[in-house]
Amino acid sequence: MPKVSDIGGKRLLGLAPDAWAQWVTQQTDVIALEILGSEFQWVSRENDVLMKVQSPIHGEFLILTELQLRYTDKMPLRMRAYAALAQERYGWPVYPVLVNILPHSAQIEVSDRFESNFLGLQARQDFCVINLWEVDAEIVFEQSLDTLLPFVPVLKDGGNQQTVKRALVQLQQNQELVELESLLGFFASFVLDTELVQQIMRWDMTVLRESPWYQEIRQESLQEGREEGEQSGIIKGEQSLVLRLLTRRIGDIPSETRSQIQSLSLDQLETLGEALLDFTKTADLITWLEEHSTGAS
Repeated sequence: MPKVSDIGGKRLLGLAPDAWAQWVTQQTDVIALEILGSEFQWVSRENDVLMKVQSPIHGEFLILTELQLRYTDKMPLRMRAYAALAQERYGWPVYPVLVNILPHSAQIEVSDRFESNFLGLQARQDFCVINLWEVDAEIVFEQSLDTLLPFVPVLKDGGNQQTVKRALVQLQQNQELVELESLLGFFASFVLDTELVQQIMRWDMTVLRESPWYQEIRQESLQEGREEGEQSGIIKGEQSLVLRLLTRRIGDIPSETRSQIQSLSLDQLETLGEALLDFTKTADLITWLEEHSTGAS
């Protein structure tokens, strides 16, 4: 059993805090002092990172980074709330940064501010927005942004075999970064053929299941199902998750096999979600279904 690694936001930003702080603020004289607790009363998320920094010009201030798998229209209000909570707790000015990792499947406009006007009272919170798919992959190597190495496959011009291999080599050269290979493989599976990803690197889904990235994708899939109703919706959400992971693991799923998966019970789907970590080809899935489909509902 591989050791579960901390591949959440704090771990990633802690890899190269100075480079990260300078990149998101575009201030070359900013120095990271420490990563603070971003857990506020009733509010705590794995991918919120609060960093205390210092600048000769601006003095001490906070960089609040929200790593979001996909942008939603709830983000402006969340950024406003987190920025206010951080400033209240620590007393320093806050520079909020929203990093969107993957583009949304729907046409949703990404906002860089929260605004409200109620009974003549106005409120506004601006925040920096970084869409990773718009960031040139070469910047990661030029500016030593080790934080972004696992995301190279989803960066601009990063979704090719040569660039992914380059990111892998850089990870393997630093013992502290080796554990991030699985996360690099995970995002590579969004843009490259699964078999090719497996040839390039070790893709350890067992480790990734414990990460906030996997959990966020899982919740996203379950939410899609809940919108269609409670129990049946949860099953549809689990089906969506399993089918996504299978496609990234072994490639396209034949329509007949897909229908078999959609006939499984919730318990069987959860069992399949565990078993698929060991699949390397479609035949493994078919064999599993032959052994476990009896009594499917």
